[in-house]
Amino acid sequence: MATRIGIYPGTFDPLTFGHLDIIKRSLKIVDKLIVGVADNINKKPLLSADDRKNLILSDITTYLENNADISVDTIRGLLTDYAIKNNVICIMRGLRAVSDFEYEFQMTGMNYQLNPGLETIFLMSSEKYSFISSNFIKEVHKLGGDVSKFVSKNTIDILDKKNI
Repeated sequence: MATRIGIYPGTFDPLTFGHLDIIKRSLKIVDKLIVGVADNINKKPLLSADDRKNLILSDITTYLENNADISVDTIRGLLTDYAIKNNVICIMRGLRAVSDFEYEFQMTGMNYQLNPGLETIFLMSSEKYSFISSNFIKEVHKLGGDVSKFVSKNTIDILDKKNI
């Protein structure tokens, strides 16, 4: 049987426990998961793509089972092109609220037009993570709030170094 490869793309600026939850749950659906760190020219992330990749690798090692087949890679250009080159059959996406759905619905339609063989699977965010966003994490941390329930110690350390 062929290996079912999925991709979970995102900016992950920074990675949250909500992201880790989607990664863990995606592994129930696919045999191998690529966490695709978007190096998007239209976004201005706080952390470099390499910093985000390193945080993800560290947190995967700390919070997920060792036997999980997960890799982390940088995505430049079209996700659909990346998917074709890496034999990806599905895109994993997390939805927190109805407001996420409209954007994701449009993105799914565009991806389908570019690559009809690529499916998108939506996973609803677990209730305890439904309000977490990377932007909220950065804002709360910058204002001196405790974000330790939402992100790893490694992430907090990097936010401290960036004075955010």
